[in-house]
Amino acid sequence: MPWSALLVLAVLVLLPVGRAAEVPWAIGGIVAIVLLLRRRLELRDQDLRLAMTLFACYWLPALFSAVHAIDPGKTGSTVAITMRFLPFALFSLWALRDASVWNAVTGAIAAVVSLWALDAYVQMATGYSIGGPAEAERVSGIFGAGNLKLGPTLSVLSPFVLVAARMRFGWKGLALAFVLLAPPILLAGSRAAWVSYALIGVVIAWQETRRPLRFIAVIVSFALVVGAIGALALHDSARFGARVERSLLALRGTDAALDDASAGRLSIWRTAIAMNRANPLTGVGVRGFRYAYPTYAAPGDRFVDPKTETGASHAHQIVLEVLSETGVVGLAFWLIGTWLGLRAWWRADGAARSRALAPALALVAMCFPVNTHLAFYSAWWGLLFWWLLALYCAALAAHGTPADRSA
Repeated sequence: MPWSALLVLAVLVLLPVGRAAEVPWAIGGIVAIVLLLRRRLELRDQDLRLAMTLFACYWLPALFSAVHAIDPGKTGSTVAITMRFLPFALFSLWALRDASVWNAVTGAIAAVVSLWALDAYVQMATGYSIGGPAEAERVSGIFGAGNLKLGPTLSVLSPFVLVAARMRFGWKGLALAFVLLAPPILLAGSRAAWVSYALIGVVIAWQETRRPLRFIAVIVSFALVVGAIGALALHDSARFGARVERSLLALRGTDAALDDASAGRLSIWRTAIAMNRANPLTGVGVRGFRYAYPTYAAPGDRFVDPKTETGASHAHQIVLEVLSETGVVGLAFWLIGTWLGLRAWWRADGAARSRALAPALALVAMCFPVNTHLAFYSAWWGLLFWWLLALYCAALAAHGTPADRSA
C-alpha cells in the first residue's frame, strides 16, 4: 500500500489519541496544497468536483452564520478551522485514486475497527482496556472513560468490517461479523449507536436478500440473536441494565419521563427549536449553541450553568443543529449537499459503488435524522465526518489504471 494511502489510514489509527489525528490530517492537507501549486492536482478536474461542492455545502452555512453569531469569536474560529477539511479531502482523492488499492484500504480500516472491538471485549472481561478502566455505566474501550465515543464510532465504522467480512468470507462471514460487533456496541451504552447499528443491519440485510420474505427472515434472525445478546448483557452487566431501564422510562408517556429517558434531550431540542424561531435565517452561529442556550431555555433547565452562563454544548440532533446554528440557509445547503452525494452514487458504475459501499453506509448511519448525534461542526466528530466524506468521494472517483504517484 503506498505511503499516501497509509497517511489517510493514520487519521483513523490516531483517532482515539486526543488530537493526534490532526497530525496526519495536516500533513495530507499540506501535500495537497503542494500538489496544487505544482499543478499535479487541478481544481477544474471533474474528479475533484464532488468533494469541493460538498465542502461548499458544509462550509458556506458556517460562514453565513457568522453574520449574526451570538459569539462571533467562536463562530469565526470554527469557520477558519473547518477550512482544513477541504485540502485533506483533495489529498485523499489523490492518494486513493488507484482503484486497485481499495480492497486493501477497506481491509485495513476493518482491521483497525476490529482491534478496537477486541479491546472492548477485553475491557468487558477484565474491566480494563488500552484506554484504561471502564466508565462507571459503559464500556469505554480504547477511547477511555473520559471520552465516551466508543459506541457511536464502532457503529458508524462497522460497515467497513461487515463489507470486508462479506468480501473475504461470504455471507457467513458477514453474519458472524455482525454478531461479534453487537456486544461492544450494546455495552458501550450509546442508544444512538444502537439505532445506527440496527439501521446498518437493515440496509445490509436488504442488499443481501432483495426479496421481502428472505429479508424478513434475516431481520427476525438477527433480532433474535441480538435480543439474546441483550438478555445476557442484562443479566451480567448492571451498566447495560441501567441504560435499558432509563430507556424504558419513555413508556410512561409523560413529558418528564420522556425527558429522563432521553437524558434531557427533549429539553435541548425544545431550546434548539426556540433558537431557530428567533434566528430563522442564519441561526445563532456554528458552535454558538452553548452560549445562546440560557437565553432560549425554559426556566429551571437542568443544562443551564449560572456560573458560566452557558448551556448544553450542541443540539444532539443533526437537523436541529443545522437549523439552530446555521438557520434555514444552512439547512438548504445541507439538503443540496445530500442530493449531490446521492446523485453521485446513482450515476456511478457498479465498481465505483462497490468501492464506496462502506463509507456510504457509514455516512448514512452517521447522518440518519431519526436519531441523536454528536456535533457535526465540532473538531472531533466533524473530522470523522469529513474523513468518511473524503473516502466516499475518492472511492467514486478512483480509476482502474494506476496513476503516477510521484509528488
